[in-house]
Amino acid sequence: MTDDWRNGGFGLYVHWPFCEAKCPYCDFNSHVSKNINQKQWLTSYLSELHRAAAETPHRVLNTIFFGGGTPSLMEPETVAAVIDTARALWRPANDMEITLEANPGSVEAGRFAAYRDAGVNRISMGVQALDDDDLRRLGRIHTVAEARAAFDVARNCFDRVSFDLIYARQHQTLNAWRAELTEALSMAVDHLSLYQLTIEDGTAFGDRYAIGKLRGLPEDDSAADMYLATQEICEAHGLPAYEVSNHARPGAESQHNLIYWRYGDYVGIGPGAHGRITLDGQKLATETYLSPNAWLTAVENGSGEKERTELSRQDQANEYLMMGMRITDGLDIDRFETLSGQPLRQDKLSDLIEYGMVTHADEHLVATKNGRAVLNAVIRELLG
Repeated sequence: MTDDWRNGGFGLYVHWPFCEAKCPYCDFNSHVSKNINQKQWLTSYLSELHRAAAETPHRVLNTIFFGGGTPSLMEPETVAAVIDTARALWRPANDMEITLEANPGSVEAGRFAAYRDAGVNRISMGVQALDDDDLRRLGRIHTVAEARAAFDVARNCFDRVSFDLIYARQHQTLNAWRAELTEALSMAVDHLSLYQLTIEDGTAFGDRYAIGKLRGLPEDDSAADMYLATQEICEAHGLPAYEVSNHARPGAESQHNLIYWRYGDYVGIGPGAHGRITLDGQKLATETYLSPNAWLTAVENGSGEKERTELSRQDQANEYLMMGMRITDGLDIDRFETLSGQPLRQDKLSDLIEYGMVTHADEHLVATKNGRAVLNAVIRELLG
């Protein structure tokens, strides 16, 4: 139990909460602000790094991930200082992956070389659509041409570049999505994150949907067909799914996200960042203040954390199940039972195997293609 986190590794997540504009579908902790004191933010990040490292000394740091918000609005010097400090506070893995999320606006594209020099070795771009009308509907401030240009710049600076696309968009047809995905795959990518548009409460899209003004969303069956087509097309192009929404050429998987899915430990700093850290054999869930100003004030007072919660063995087992079933490696049954202190329910397991939702081989439980299409239902059965 004490070292269970080692099965997943150890990473650092740094949240940058600012964007140039708020997208109507986004429920992430992001804010629009014209005046950002980069020096103040850097001081706060470094303070939090020192606090977190004092609790987790002597660990090997496998990954750093700058998420947001729009981290490509950070000054390269800020990014460099965070990376250098993290490398000094923990032991960096020889193959440490350092990812920065970026939006493909033309102004930001010019920063890519500076981020590379700062130590970033992987870019994740929020392209979201390869159709200008749909980009406008999604509230994106870039065009397809700008996205392609930014992607080309990124590919010239980095060996590893991923980008996101959203499907099941308004008025989108299955054939249109098949054509768009095929076009995306022609851009020499080695990693794609492909998400179905979900309407979240508290977003502009959520408000419009509630009053019947978000028209043209595909029916559930059409969205399911798009999901199945996504699997087929990506596999045919050598980018099979290694997680429900993520596709990669072998060896190009996101190592940081795999820490989450393999239920490792990760430090989360920045407004709204979550973490999972194991201290003295106890796994803790950490949470920070959502408001940027509240977080900055809290850091000045000693810690940006809002709260930390001790996770019971069953909590940990359930979280591991929810994460592990998302990836094609599946769930290590022995590890689950060690965490839980009890076996998986054999009646539930037998039913899911009989219905073709999961397979059980080499002491791992893996969702089948049919099971991944209804994964939330499969997980509910396993947890029931």
